Amino acid sequence: MTDYFDIVTFKKDRHAIIQLNRPEKMNALSHNLRAELFDALKDFEMDPDVRVIILRGSGRAWSAGYDLSGISKTQDDRDYVEKRSGLPAVGPIHPGQGQWPQHLLSGYWQIWECTKPVIAMVHGYCLAGGTELATMCDLMFVAEDAIIGYPPVRAMTPVDIIYHPWHMPMRKARELLYTGDSVTGKQAAEIGWANRAVPIEQLAEVTEAFAERIALVDQPMLQMTKRQVNRVYEIMGIRTSMAVGGDIQELGRVRPGGAEFGRIAREKGLKAALDWRDGPFADYASAPAGSTKPSGAAW
Repeated sequence: MTDYFDIVTFKKDRHAIIQLNRPEKMNALSHNLRAELFDALKDFEMDPDVRVIILRGSGRAWSAGYDLSGISKTQDDRDYVEKRSGLPAVGPIHPGQGQWPQHLLSGYWQIWECTKPVIAMVHGYCLAGGTELATMCDLMFVAEDAIIGYPPVRAMTPVDIIYHPWHMPMRKARELLYTGDSVTGKQAAEIGWANRAVPIEQLAEVTEAFAERIALVDQPMLQMTKRQVNRVYEIMGIRTSMAVGGDIQELGRVRPGGAEFGRIAREKGLKAALDWRDGPFADYASAPAGSTKPSGAAW
């Protein structure tokens, strides 16, 4: 198998596993991690022995979201990044205003177009960009006690990828997007966001068993079925709605007050910015000392 820095990969029976492997950062989605993930996805797409691909995380979390460690860079650093685009090679690069959500979608449509089913196996914290990666997979199996949510809508920007209306009832989509609150894995399955929620000690066994169940289907047949389902949702407008959602996300970034989170992060550090964002809600990074809530440099 290919040697990677931020992921590890396995082949088991008729399925493959791509494991996010930055446990010390709660698998924050750095540019390099995402580039490696999509590289491995393409390798397994071409492997005739692999029929299903599982994505999972190391340590105590699926992913706390996009790595925001660069948000406190100096102006000179940011100018240099802007000249170089600052985007990893995970798909087409769209320089200029609004490049971030367009870039994310370019990457995640590769999961959509992959001929083989991709299953997200979610445990622990699945936040912000971590929810986007998990949700763009074909199927989502979660631990009952997983914590799944999108806190950046509280103060940073609207969601990068507006997937909520496609996976849950309208009232629930509004509730989660208006508050940035989270749901448990059990609740995610109840509202239709996840396929199944099981006790965490059973998650790997149940997910892998279902991957092998899918693998019983003839590969060309499975490929046609995935393409058929994709096309129905495309006719319904999923690609257009997500592209428009990205345009609105960019408007949210440049709104009055849209730079406040970044200013606090640069002047006082990322933890102070997260506390400013989540403090009124008393959760996530602002949880009391001794809590199991995340306090990493992500989301």
